[in-house]
Amino acid sequence: MERTLRARLRAGDSAAFSELFDEHASAIYRHAARLTGDRTVAEDAVSLTFLEAWRLRKRLKPEEGSVLPWLFGLATNVIRNQARTARRHKAAMSRLPTRDLIPDFSDELIARFEDAERVAAARTALETLSDTDREIVMLCVWAGLDYAAAAEALGIPVGTVRSRLSRAKVRLRELTATMMQRENR
Repeated sequence: MERTLRARLRAGDSAAFSELFDEHASAIYRHAARLTGDRTVAEDAVSLTFLEAWRLRKRLKPEEGSVLPWLFGLATNVIRNQARTARRHKAAMSRLPTRDLIPDFSDELIARFEDAERVAAARTALETLSDTDREIVMLCVWAGLDYAAAAEALGIPVGTVRSRLSRAKVRLRELTATMMQRENR
């Protein structure tokens, strides 16, 4: 004697459960989608409904007939539970103190990358200068010495520091700009 679908489901027959899912999943999905108005929530409800059906399979009454009303009842309860959980979550979140918005740091980060690229290009350009011009730039621009102090440190006249620094700055700007353009291609 062949057992009914209900009896097979109650016994935990996975093939019967597969048949149940194949036959009724789309109906449960449509029901859930109509109740929730959200496809994603409806998909979750279908999954949870069939998990509940498996868990509660022993409660399925053994008499004949469609199991669809039982599944609709499970789906309705699952959807109620989802809605209650969402309401509770929303209420809990509203009780939390508001946090200050974290500012968007992406512009600053990009500027830092650009600065790093510019510094790297400037360092490369600096290597092309003569030793004396490079030393003048390093002392006056990066170390912050004035013309007289740089002249004293290098043992050269102040006028030489001024003229060489002026020419070196122009040369560095041109070389750095050229290198930055090559990198951005």
